Amino acid sequence: MAYRDLDFPVLSRRALIRGSALLAGGAALSTLPFGRAAFAMHDVSESWPNVAALANRYVSERKLANLFLTFGWGQDSSAHTVGGGTLSLAKPTPVDQDSLFRIYSMSKPITGMATMILIDEGRLGLDQPLYEILPAFRDMQVLIDPEGSLEETVAAERPITIRQLLTHTAGLGYQIISKGPLLAAFNENGLVGGRVSRIPLPGFPPVTPAPGLAVWADRLAELPLMYQPATKWSYSASLDLLGRVIEVVSGMEFEAFLKARIFEPCGMNSTFMQVPQSEVHRLTDNYGIVNGTAFPIDPGANSIFTDPPVVSAGGGGLVSSPRDYDRFLRMLLGYGLIDGTRVMSEAAVRVGTSDLIPATVDTAGTWLEGQGHGAGGRSVNGSFGWGGAAGTLAAVDFNLGLRSALFTQYMPPEAFPIRDEFLAAMEADLAALRDAKQAA
Repeated sequence: MAYRDLDFPVLSRRALIRGSALLAGGAALSTLPFGRAAFAMHDVSESWPNVAALANRYVSERKLANLFLTFGWGQDSSAHTVGGGTLSLAKPTPVDQDSLFRIYSMSKPITGMATMILIDEGRLGLDQPLYEILPAFRDMQVLIDPEGSLEETVAAERPITIRQLLTHTAGLGYQIISKGPLLAAFNENGLVGGRVSRIPLPGFPPVTPAPGLAVWADRLAELPLMYQPATKWSYSASLDLLGRVIEVVSGMEFEAFLKARIFEPCGMNSTFMQVPQSEVHRLTDNYGIVNGTAFPIDPGANSIFTDPPVVSAGGGGLVSSPRDYDRFLRMLLGYGLIDGTRVMSEAAVRVGTSDLIPATVDTAGTWLEGQGHGAGGRSVNGSFGWGGAAGTLAAVDFNLGLRSALFTQYMPPEAFPIRDEFLAAMEADLAALRDAKQAA
């Protein structure tokens, strides 16, 4: 049976966005009262039997190839793990902290912090108009109807700013959000935000990417906005656009900047836009879920992520390992410091992980309602992080000094109720830990 003949009822671009809502699970996890006793060993399955049972159930029933969680406390050098599985349902190689996962929108906090580095250095302003860096964005038009004709527009009432790009409040569209003529224009102009597969998939019409990030940004500037800037929270292509801003301001290619200013100083040696052939043996398969059954849509050995990206997507283009992403989280928990290396200033981390949404923005009716957003990630009660379209999520909690992440590879994330089951399992394990502590 050809993949194009399969019925993927929920595998759509709009479905993929809801993967980022998985952070709600990470944020809720981070507000719970962990204690150091929970992290007494490297594999902490014994301390978290319900979480371990959840991971083991999905893997043993072959619903998923892997479900791998990491937990780290403060500046402990290594994260502790629960769960496991294999790189593929067809291969016996077990996943571990050095396996490679498509992190998709978990790229956004990394791009956000790269932007904060430049703001901290005075090379960008948080409230600087975007057109001062990219002049093509000076005179933007706004759709009267976000799903209506591209010809029916009004002038933007205020300029797009860097703050708005960091917080999805600039009014920009997105290939996985926009509808109607605007979506058609995104596709026609190759305004892609990430890669999924070489295989033709329902809900993913063939799109030829714009030839490079600079052209991508110029083409985006020619399209109208969905909303007036600084009026509505709407998930957008803004973090991808910040990649181009970083290039212009720094004078470096976007990925080179990430490598020089974040990956290398953090000791993140396994985070890539393109997985080198020497590392393909560590790359997981990605699956589409159809009626509860997993079908490979991007096998690791022949993954689209082994090709160089035409557009370096700061919003969803990275592959990383649990060990690497934990080091990024650990750097944030250290307020920019990790293993004695200063990656960012304390002020840059504090500002970047705080709520930066402009006061004029309405979040009512969005899945960010009642919550904040910082530099590329959700900001709630001292926690910061984001999730990815293939089921991953990660968060730090500064109040507790906790860093946590969940790694798996399937689309769309809501095909299984893992988030709710994960939270319930965590609650059960925490209750048992509290009872044991009281009885001691």
